[in-house]
Amino acid sequence: MSTFQQPDPKDRPARLTVGVVGAGRVGPALAASLQLAGHRPVAVSGVSDASRRRAALMLPDVPVVPPAEVLDRADLVLLTVPDDALPGLVEGLAETGAVRPGQLLVHTSGRYGARVLEPALRAGALPLALHPAMTFTGTPVDVQRLAGCSFGVTAPEELRLAAEALVIEMGGEPEWIAEEMRPLYHAALALGANHLVTLVAESMELLRAAGVAAPDRMLGPLLGAALDNALRSGDAALTGPVARGDAGTVAAHVAELRKHAPETVAGYLAMARATADRALAHGLLKPELAEDLLGVLADGTEGDAR
Repeated sequence: MSTFQQPDPKDRPARLTVGVVGAGRVGPALAASLQLAGHRPVAVSGVSDASRRRAALMLPDVPVVPPAEVLDRADLVLLTVPDDALPGLVEGLAETGAVRPGQLLVHTSGRYGARVLEPALRAGALPLALHPAMTFTGTPVDVQRLAGCSFGVTAPEELRLAAEALVIEMGGEPEWIAEEMRPLYHAALALGANHLVTLVAESMELLRAAGVAAPDRMLGPLLGAALDNALRSGDAALTGPVARGDAGTVAAHVAELRKHAPETVAGYLAMARATADRALAHGLLKPELAEDLLGVLADGTEGDAR
C-alpha cells in the first residue's frame, strides 16, 4: 500500500491555473489531482457529449471552452489527446499564436517525448512529457489510483525538476525516460497492459463456452497470483504445459480452439512460442521435450492429444 500523502497546499504558495485540452479519461483525472495539490483548474475543452459529461463529473464548475481559450486562461496546460492527434494539435496552437511564453505545456502521450512540443517551445512555452503508466476509467477512482503510479518523464534538463515536482504533487513516482527511448518504453507498457486485457477477455469467453458460470471469479485469484509471481520472479514464474514441455496437452488445446474459437488460435500459438523460447532459454523447458512441443507450435497441427 502506498504511504504517499499529499502535502498541505498551504505549504507551497506557487499555485498554477490549470487547463485541459482533450477531456478524455486522462486529462480530467490529472487536473483533479492537481486541484487536490492546490492548483486551480480554470478551463477544459471537449467536443463529444461523453467528454463534456466527463469534464462535468471530474471538474465540476470548470467551464468548457475551445482549446485556444484554454491556453489563454491557464498557466499549465495538459494536452491529453490521442497520440496521432498530438503533433497537429501542437503545430496548430503554435501557428495561431495561442501559446504564451513561459506557459507550461504538458502532454501525456507515452509514445512521444518533449520533442513533439518543439513548435510550442519556439513560441516560448516550457515543454514537459508526463505519461502516467496507468489505465484510466474516466471516473473519480482514477485520482486515487494515481497515488504511487509511475510516470514516464521526459523534458529538457533545465525543466527536469519542475516535471518531477508536478508528478510528485499528483501522488505519482517520476521515472526519467530518455527522448529516444519513448517509443520502446511505450511499446513495453502496451505489450503488458493492453495485451493483458485482450488475453483476459478471451480467457473469460472460453471459460463461458466451457460452461463456467463465473469466469471472473475463477480467473481472479489465478491471474492475481500469476501477476504477482511474474513481477517478483520474472521468467522463473513460468508454469503450465508449455513450460513443462507437454506437447500433447498443447496440441489438444490447439485442436479445441480450432473447433470452438478459431479466432484465438493465432494468438495462442504466438504466445506459446514466445513462452517456449523463454522457458528454454532459462532452463525451465528441458531440451529433450522442446522438439515435439516446438513442432506442434510451428505448424499448429492437432497432433497427438493423448
